[in-house]
Amino acid sequence: MSIPRDQPVSDAEITVNEDVIAYIKERNCDFRICTSCGGPVLLPVTARPPKPSDLQIHLGGQVIYVSIYQARDLQTIHAGLIPSSFFRQDPDWY
Repeated sequence: MSIPRDQPVSDAEITVNEDVIAYIKERNCDFRICTSCGGPVLLPVTARPPKPSDLQIHLGGQVIYVSIYQARDLQTIHAGLIPSSFFRQDPDWY
């Protein structure tokens, strides 16, 4: 589902898979979905700080910031958005 450019996007239209929720809680930091050359990626905000225009999805004490450019085409935040180099990192690295 793609949302027309002239229509506002809501965080209620994006779901977060349980494995991503566990990943974020384990690392105890905020994340951002941003644009990379390979498409959308989920990175800690220490790597990609949030922008004022980002949507916010609250997960208890953590937040996933979603770039408005990615939010239009994003339906689900899933583990495939986590770069493999970050997935293998020690949570204390963040």
